[in-house]
Amino acid sequence: SAHDAARTRATALRSLSATLAARVAELGPLRARHALVSGLADLATGSAKRNERKMRLESYVLAARLEQIAAAATTRLARMSQGRYTLVHSDDRAARGKLSGLGLHVVDAWTGRERDTASLSGGETFYVSLALALGLADVVTDEAGGVRLDTLFVDEGFGSLDEQTLDEVMDVLDGLRERERCVGIVSHVGELRRRVPAQLEVVKGRAGSAVRERGF
Repeated sequence: SAHDAARTRATALRSLSATLAARVAELGPLRARHALVSGLADLATGSAKRNERKMRLESYVLAARLEQIAAAATTRLARMSQGRYTLVHSDDRAARGKLSGLGLHVVDAWTGRERDTASLSGGETFYVSLALALGLADVVTDEAGGVRLDTLFVDEGFGSLDEQTLDEVMDVLDGLRERERCVGIVSHVGELRRRVPAQLEVVKGRAGSAVRERGF
């Protein structure tokens, strides 16, 4: 009786095994397709082992634009920094497994070395950021078929600049105005009062704040 029961189970298992083998064969193309799609997804998200720089696909695409922006920004940055700094794109792998691809470094002409932007001082960070904003505006203008960004507002940061650097930055902004662009500056720096001909001054009072126009 036990032998008969075992034989019955063996026959059922052989039938199930054949059915399972057929189902696995049917799933073969789907598994191959899944492996392909999953591999591409991991590659695009920067998690695949083959993606040595841990760079996302969108970062890879944006990196090309960032190179253009860095080149456009360097034109003005070299003037603001008295020829000391230029900007370059970096796709070096980030530390601690972070995603990379959209890094920026500065090349210091005084030392001949390339270094991270985090090593810049407060004033240097301000005018590098300003140069990047102007470079971005230039690239957008080129990509938009000549449609210009006519108005630019710069909010604070001028207080971190020394007198010579402030003059260089203002000369660059004055150059934008000469090309019929409107440049607005938001600042508490008194030195700017003699450099900006048209001013709107916010005056605080007990009844609230008021705006008055000043000029010279």
